[in-house]
This record gives sequence, structure tokens and C-alpha cells, in this order.
Amino acid sequence: MKHPPPRLALSMWGLGAAFYLFGFFQRVTPASLAPDLMRDFGLTAAGLGNLSAFYFYAYAAVQIPTGVMVDRLGPSRMFFAGALLAGVGSLLFALAGSPLVAGLGRALIGAAHGVAWVSTLKLVTHWFAPRRFATLSGLSLAVGTLGAVLAGPPLRWLADAFGWRGVIVVSGVLALALAAAIKVVMRDDPVQRGYASYLPVANHGGAKVSIAADLGAILRYPNPWLLAVVNSGVCGAFLAFTGLWGVPLLSQVHGIGVATAALITSSMLVLFAAGGPLFGVWSDRLQRRKLPFVVGAVAMMTGFAVLTAAPTAPLALLVPLLLAASLGAGAMVLSFGFAKESVPARLQGTATGVVNAGVMVGTLVQMPVIGLILDARWRGVTAGGVRQYDADAFQAGLAFLLVWVAVALLVLALTREAHRPARP
Repeated sequence: MKHPPPRLALSMWGLGAAFYLFGFFQRVTPASLAPDLMRDFGLTAAGLGNLSAFYFYAYAAVQIPTGVMVDRLGPSRMFFAGALLAGVGSLLFALAGSPLVAGLGRALIGAAHGVAWVSTLKLVTHWFAPRRFATLSGLSLAVGTLGAVLAGPPLRWLADAFGWRGVIVVSGVLALALAAAIKVVMRDDPVQRGYASYLPVANHGGAKVSIAADLGAILRYPNPWLLAVVNSGVCGAFLAFTGLWGVPLLSQVHGIGVATAALITSSMLVLFAAGGPLFGVWSDRLQRRKLPFVVGAVAMMTGFAVLTAAPTAPLALLVPLLLAASLGAGAMVLSFGFAKESVPARLQGTATGVVNAGVMVGTLVQMPVIGLILDARWRGVTAGGVRQYDADAFQAGLAFLLVWVAVALLVLALTREAHRPARP
């Protein structure tokens, strides 16, 4: 039996990547819509941080259960349910009349998108050769990050033209349409289309142990848990900045327009997206995960260290450094192959969920804490009903992020390279 043709395999992956793109779009919409949300819901910086973090609370909460469920139910069912829930959550967020309802909508979107990354990587293990795993992981991250780019200047322009609520309603309808396409087209494994699977037969099933046993078993492997901490800093801090606080910092400290600030953070996301496949290809060629990951993490920390030390430095200096840091942050994609190769095959989905939870836990803590720091240092200045914060306030918030990233880099040093795929 032959393996599936590339076109068919890519169509399966493409549907999953499209849902991942949608979720990334929704993840960072509060950054571009910050003035609208603060005005319409009467939010302070802490309130905006909490509203944005509802997404991450729900996302983080479903990561480990999702890892277990995708190993048992298959990725197509998880994608279908996630796309349905994301559509409903988007409509609720768009039509919300209070911060509480808006937060509930954000939480539904976060829970829905929580299945996307783990399910995408599970789909890749069935439809693509193992030697392509890190490369496809990087491409998946790149496609998803395109959603964040669309949530930058394009979203800002559409919101100015049609209102932010109308734009989010349309995105919810598109998510429901994607759910229908997933139901009709996507299959978990090439065998269901008459082709050979890339996942060894022995790894497809066999005797099933309990979910509790799977959760207990994953505790015996330190790498996934260490990598979760690493991602909470390297990727969590990057998303906290680009997904919410980068636009206010750039616009308020440097006096540029919101759309221009969003263009800078969107450019950072483009470099982050490019870093995923670049580090993935490098890692696949080296057949190593740790060394490229360390290189990327150091680059990310260096850029943020300069920004923290001199937040008022000229943008001609800061922007190139932030772009280089963003490229380095894309190395976080290696954490999933790293964890996958550190555990038995039946626990790979669970391990992926643990590692991905780290990203969300970092971001959901960092976003509101930075808001609290900003409010504590607010000097009473407002503009158009929106609080304005000075460079000292933002510097204090960035220092909090930088310490977290430094700890993450130290934890990365404690991980141990598997050097070969784990056996079932």
C-alpha cells in the first residue's frame, strides 16, 4: 500500500492549519482593538489584560485533556468540535454588551482553539514522514501566525471602516463554515482514504489504558514539563507583548499611531512565523532540538533586554532588535518535536498538550500582571477616555517579562536531548 500523495496530505493539514490561523487571529485581536474595547467596556489596563487573558485561561485549561483526547478520539473530531465552538464564541464576543459576556466569548474561543495545535501535530504524524515533523511544525506555526498578522493593521483598518463588532461577527461565520468543511473532508489517517499511514501500526492502538493512567505516566518524563516552563517564557512573553501590550507601548511612548504600532507588532509576528520553519529545517538537518532552541531563545531574550533597558530608544534601533528577537522566538516550535521524542508514542499527544499549556500559562499570567503594573504607575493622564502610561510604567512591566524569560532559558539548560525517537 502506498503512502498518500502530497496533495492529499497537504489538504488534510491545510484544513487544520486554517483553523489554527483563525484561532491565532482571535488570540491577538485585543491588541488592535484595545482603544475600542477600553472605550466600549470602560476598561482600565488591568481590565483589558484580564479580558484578553480569558482566552488564555480557557486555552491552558484544555491543553492536557486535549492531548489525551486527541490520542483517543483522533484529530478530526477535535477540529470539528473546536471550529463549532469558536464560531459561537466569536459571535458572543462580537455582540457582548458587558465585559463579563465579552470575557465568556473570549473563553469559548480560547477553549475551542485549545485543540488546534495538538490536533495539527497529531495529524502530521499520520499523514507525513517522521523526518518532516519539525519542518511541518514550523510551517504550521507560520500559517497560524499569519492569523495574528491579519489581526494587526488589516483588522484595524476594517474596524475603522465597518466597526469592530461587525468584523468579529464575520469571522465567527467563517469559523462555522470551516467546521462544515472539516466534517466533510478531514480524515484522521491515510488508511481511511486507502493509503498507508506514516504512523506505525503498533502505535495506532492496542490495549487502551485509562486516561488517569496516561496522565500519571506522563509525570515520569521530565522533558515535557521542563519545556512547558521554557515556553511560558520564550513564547509566552513574546505573545504577551505582540498580542496586547506592544501596541500601547509603541503608540504611547513613541507617539506613533495605533495602526503604525500594530504594523510593527505584525512585522514581529511575521518574523516569528518565519523563524518556525527556519529553525524546524535546521533542527531536522541536525537531528537535534536543544541547540537550535537555545540559539533562538538567547536571541529573543537579547532583544527584549535592550527594549527593557531603553524603552525610549529610537525606533530605528529598537525595531530591528525586536524583529531579530521575534525570529529567535520562533524556535519555540522545536519544543514539540523535543517532547514528542522524549516519551512513548502513545503519550505523544499528551506530551504536546503539556508543552503547549506552558505557552498559555505564561501569557495568561503575564498579560494581566503587566496591566496591574501599569495601573499602579499610572499618572492620571487620559486621551479620548483611554488611560495613557509613560515609559517608566512600561519599563517596569517589561522587567517582569525579562526575568521570566531569563528563568525559562535556565530551565532549557536542564532538558536532555533524546537524540532518537522514543519507542512505543
